[in-house]
Amino acid sequence: MDVRQHSPVVITLRLCLYALFAGLLALAAIRADGPAPVAAAAVTGAVLAWGVLSPAVHRSRRGAAVWLGALSLCWLVLLALSPDALWAAFPLYFLQLHLLPARWGLPAVGATAAAAIAGFVGHGGRVTPGAFIGPLLGAAVAVATVLGYEALYRESERRRELIEELVATRAELAAAERTAGTLAERERLAREIHDTLAQGLSSIQLLLRAAQRVLPAASPAAGHIEQARATAQDNLAEARRFVHALTPPDLEHGSLAGALERLCSGAAGPPAVRFSVSGTPAELPTPYEVALLRIAQSALGNTLRHAEARRAEITLSFMDTSVALDVVDDGVGFVPDAVPARVAAGGAVEGGFGLPAMRARAEALGGTFAVESAPGQGTAVAVTLPYPDPEGRA
Repeated sequence: MDVRQHSPVVITLRLCLYALFAGLLALAAIRADGPAPVAAAAVTGAVLAWGVLSPAVHRSRRGAAVWLGALSLCWLVLLALSPDALWAAFPLYFLQLHLLPARWGLPAVGATAAAAIAGFVGHGGRVTPGAFIGPLLGAAVAVATVLGYEALYRESERRRELIEELVATRAELAAAERTAGTLAERERLAREIHDTLAQGLSSIQLLLRAAQRVLPAASPAAGHIEQARATAQDNLAEARRFVHALTPPDLEHGSLAGALERLCSGAAGPPAVRFSVSGTPAELPTPYEVALLRIAQSALGNTLRHAEARRAEITLSFMDTSVALDVVDDGVGFVPDAVPARVAAGGAVEGGFGLPAMRARAEALGGTFAVESAPGQGTAVAVTLPYPDPEGRA
């Protein structure tokens, strides 16, 4: 059965209908002329009481239909014996509309109204417009009331579902913001350690190595310099371990190429996303890998959400002095120069990694960032990062 039938309001209304029906049956019995109408009213009341107390009527539509059929049949017998049974048609309308599906409830109400009119006429009532208008008006009021309640219920259910979705979405957004904040802080720390501590220790090593070449090998200071260089080397290795430990989860279990390949294979297209690598793959500093991965995630995410593309491709190219990332799609495109500051590469406004954020990531590492697009001609995002030193590919 529908959950509506178990709500406190509906249960209260149904009990009121039962009480009204029972009261009208009692009125028909009191005003009856002879034992037959009294017996028919009593049998109808017994059937009514059985439906009120029977769990089968409240749990299934079939049980409710059987009970309503028996109740209607008893009412028809009573209507044939007493004109006062006519008034019981009104609560019967509501019970039929409430307990039966609409495709059966409306015909049942029509048949009940017709029976009420026929009963009134059959008992010698004057054939006047009121004889027809009364039962039909009662049926119309019952139908309008029940259909209005159904509409209000559906609207309340839609609002309840919307509120539940909003609450769930808010919780998901809060969790996503916490995760994004944690990852951003990890990336910031990794970048700071790499750009300051690790680079400083590397410079100290170079200076100590130069000092070793200047000082005689037998000089007492040479031993101290060697010890200082070894300490700097150990601390540099430790700093690099810190940077590696702060690597985003996407890069923890593999290379940048592997992370990009997983990103493409996990994309819920359309479009169909393909990944390729050109050149000889090289190990990159963690900030480089993080920047390229985040730019790829942002550009591909915008393509999936906004570009309406059929195909997209991410290419990672290892060259002699630089590494390049290209994200290309055949979507609707846009005009880059006409895009507001917060518009993303896919062509729609968003609050995440937009064009300025991607450009800032590339330029922070001394690289270049470019976007080529036109309406109806797709979008191409290109990032090029120079290797930090001649040994950057080692």
